[in-house]
Amino acid sequence: MKKILSSVSIIIILLSTISFAQGFKVKASGEQTFNFADKGGRNQASFFSTTPLEDIRGLSNDVKGTVTFNVNDIKTLKGKISVSVASIKTAIDLRDEHLRSENWLDAAKYPEITFTIKSIKDVKQLADNKLQAKVVGDFTLKGVTKEITADATLTYLDESEQTKMRAPGDLLGVQASFKVKLSEFGVNNKLVGQKVAENVEVSINMVGSNKTN
Repeated sequence: MKKILSSVSIIIILLSTISFAQGFKVKASGEQTFNFADKGGRNQASFFSTTPLEDIRGLSNDVKGTVTFNVNDIKTLKGKISVSVASIKTAIDLRDEHLRSENWLDAAKYPEITFTIKSIKDVKQLADNKLQAKVVGDFTLKGVTKEITADATLTYLDESEQTKMRAPGDLLGVQASFKVKLSEFGVNNKLVGQKVAENVEVSINMVGSNKTN
């Protein structure tokens, strides 16, 4: 009797695992690794803040990193994305210089901003090849690391003649956004004398390939 109950318990656990696993319903299966390096500079990270006089928008085309996950279970997603501080532009040279200074992002001492993925939650299936989820990770800015949750949409594209125009292999598109509180990272909220909002909105838009060029 004990053996029967034990077998039933194992079956229930296996069925529960299968039913709760959410992933992409695409041609690929198993573990895949996507690289987001893009020599064309099409991957972008941006930030948005406000001052009493104007809105400030910054943009970087130097976004890189890799992620690995099992296609059939997005909760296995792990990886790290980085943006170089020196690459961030705001359309005003003086402001860019101030942005890279010691009082703000200190590009000389801390050349990269990073996001290291820790876990995935609240997964929603939008389509066979599209998932929406909250991505929890360690965000590091100016040498300080804080856990942050990003809202993300991930789209898996099987390799086709159309996708090959972007890059070889299957493609993974990622759109994500989150907010950063400047004071938590030792950044003052004045930029070239203008007081900016304490919370900065950060957005990521990037595409990676699972095939090395």
